[in-house]
Amino acid sequence: LLDSASEFAHHPGVQNDATTKDFLDRFPLPVIISALQTKADVPGLENTLAVCLERVFKTKYGGSLIPQYMPFLQVGLKADSQMVRCLACKTVSSFLENIQLIILYPLLLDCLIYGNELVASAAIDAIKNLAQFPEGMSIIFPNLASRCSSLGRARVLSLIVKLFSISGSVASVIYNSNLLSLLEAEIRNSNDTLVTLSSLELLYELTEIQHGTEFLSRTTLQLLHSIISNSSMEGILRSRAMMISGRLLSKAKGVISAIDVRLQDTDECESALEALGQIGSSIQGAVLLLSPAARHIVHAAFDRQGRGKQLAALHALGNVAGENRPELSGDAEESLRHLIYEVASHSSKLTPSGLFLSALQQAAEFRLAGYRVITGLVARTWCLMEICSKQEIINMVTDETTKIGMEARYKCCKAIHRAFMSSKLVSDPALSGIAGKLQEAVQRGPYLTRKEAAPVVMTAERF
Repeated sequence: LLDSASEFAHHPGVQNDATTKDFLDRFPLPVIISALQTKADVPGLENTLAVCLERVFKTKYGGSLIPQYMPFLQVGLKADSQMVRCLACKTVSSFLENIQLIILYPLLLDCLIYGNELVASAAIDAIKNLAQFPEGMSIIFPNLASRCSSLGRARVLSLIVKLFSISGSVASVIYNSNLLSLLEAEIRNSNDTLVTLSSLELLYELTEIQHGTEFLSRTTLQLLHSIISNSSMEGILRSRAMMISGRLLSKAKGVISAIDVRLQDTDECESALEALGQIGSSIQGAVLLLSPAARHIVHAAFDRQGRGKQLAALHALGNVAGENRPELSGDAEESLRHLIYEVASHSSKLTPSGLFLSALQQAAEFRLAGYRVITGLVARTWCLMEICSKQEIINMVTDETTKIGMEARYKCCKAIHRAFMSSKLVSDPALSGIAGKLQEAVQRGPYLTRKEAAPVVMTAERF
């Protein structure tokens, strides 16, 4: 049995129904399960049989036999062996339609809370699959708030986030069951930095889910605000809270003001700028930032006193300027223009074009960020004129050969070319050279492919 099971378990490729039936004809499931349950001192027996059965149940033929072995699943989910419990959880995931959900769910929840990491992960997958059936949803959500250890609570909260990601309808059930409040309570009540940080990471996962932010309550924003504003908390917690706020916000001036204060803290300034950049990536967020928090972003973007701070600010300004979205409107646009000209007038560069060139003349990572800023701004006529006034900028976006940021450089070059061709400047004869250079660079692509070498044909010299 051990030899045959090892061969079946480690056979390359996917096992089909024919080979599975042939194996089970020689070694019926009761025989394998019996051998798995006996604690015989045979090295490698348990691991080999567990892997073998996992592959058996993944086939259509093997999966069809699962309902006949419900007692094995129930025993397996309660087994002392972590390997057997993990196998039982994976088996539940393999075949759900006819499984007695009410019997198995409490056992899966125990595996989640008390099993090792592999067992807990398999249990989460099984419960997540159960939640996709109406019968499963009806029994899962009322039981999730069970009392358990801090590790068990962390796993239950992780399960809530995983279930939340299934669909908007499942997320709605979780929200209506008030389960998100468990996550907020864990963040609010814990005196353990690691527990709070892991809970914030789960909240960050929620903000990455497409429909996640629709269900996050106002109390979540208030909670983040209180963390960011609390100087007695660990800096890493405030930094994480700022990043989550950046994903969440297009409104809420209170949190933006709290982040604004953190810009004065040298240790947390970069995180604060990244958070403001996240906010500014949406039109609503950018409009909110431009009165008044964006002033710090623009000032820091062209201040060479702190490298990390400047780099974070340049990327944040790229987001606010709209590298990946349409222009702003009315007052917000005027505020952005005014801020950039104001910073330029108080600098040694005097003009925005001087500021842009200064950023592009730094190390490769700064040029990449600078390209993002120009890509976002150049759709504005005032910025296009500034770019065209500096031949050095045109040369860099059309000729640079540094590998880092070539895609960003090409995107910037295309943005300048597109803005130029749709503006009145295209009819200016003095700028015809710029138009030709941009056109050629766009045609050559992001990696500036050169024309293929051609042989030169010459008349042979005769002596």
